[in-house]
Amino acid sequence: MSNQLIKQFTKNYFAMFGLFIVLVLIVCAIFAPLIAPFDPNEQNLAMRLLPPIYENGANSAYILGTDDFGRDLLSRIIYGARVSIMIGFISVVISLAIGLLLGILAGYYGGLIDLIIMRIVDIMLAIPAILLAIVIVAILGPSLYNAMIAIGIVGIPTYARIIRASVLAEKEKEYVIASRINGSSDLRLMLLVILPNCLSPIIVQATMGFASAVLEAAGLSFLGLGAQPPLAEWGAMLSNSLQYITTAPWMILYPGLAIFLTVLGFNLIGDALTDALDPKLRSR
Repeated sequence: MSNQLIKQFTKNYFAMFGLFIVLVLIVCAIFAPLIAPFDPNEQNLAMRLLPPIYENGANSAYILGTDDFGRDLLSRIIYGARVSIMIGFISVVISLAIGLLLGILAGYYGGLIDLIIMRIVDIMLAIPAILLAIVIVAILGPSLYNAMIAIGIVGIPTYARIIRASVLAEKEKEYVIASRINGSSDLRLMLLVILPNCLSPIIVQATMGFASAVLEAAGLSFLGLGAQPPLAEWGAMLSNSLQYITTAPWMILYPGLAIFLTVLGFNLIGDALTDALDPKLRSR
């Protein structure tokens, strides 16, 4: 990213706020054992359902209170950041790797290859993302890793269409034609000549896809198809807290807030990258 693009990005206060959220998330994920005051799975039934520190009956050792097993809520949220980072990264890698392959093949070769790939993509897009993810997890079996695979598969059509459109726009330009005349192979043209000039929309979509992956994983875990107990995952924490929504609302409030802030942070960064990488928007 050039200095001009960096300046454009840093001038966006919403982007800097999103970057701050993401950095906090990363720090929590890396240094969770040092930051978290308790083991996230340590149970203390004598301390179950303690309210946050600002309410009556709280214990100062449990800043955000405890859950129905007496586990420290703050520690579980901090460790949940690790799970969210892993979910987002692995899901985006799966979506990007397969979507990149399909999109560049469809855009570069066109014809029958393009027709077959894009009709498969259209069929996948016709099914609601969360429903398709539920079907895939139901086939593979409920687990966090199967949920990440499902979310990765669900994201493939979006990347494929974006990359195909970018390749179609680039492949007839003069620099590509010149490389072809100079004897460049199809593989070199696709990966070394065309692809580097298609990175802007890919970077933006990967950032947005990270946020979507976290949200979809939380939804699957909420339905019992993702992370399984006792793993500290925000969606699973929400699901386990439903019966205490009136008696212990903090059990739902803080995991929900963590999901909200994480998705908000990545979306703000994605919006800022769109503005910074798009010449038309940047000129405004």
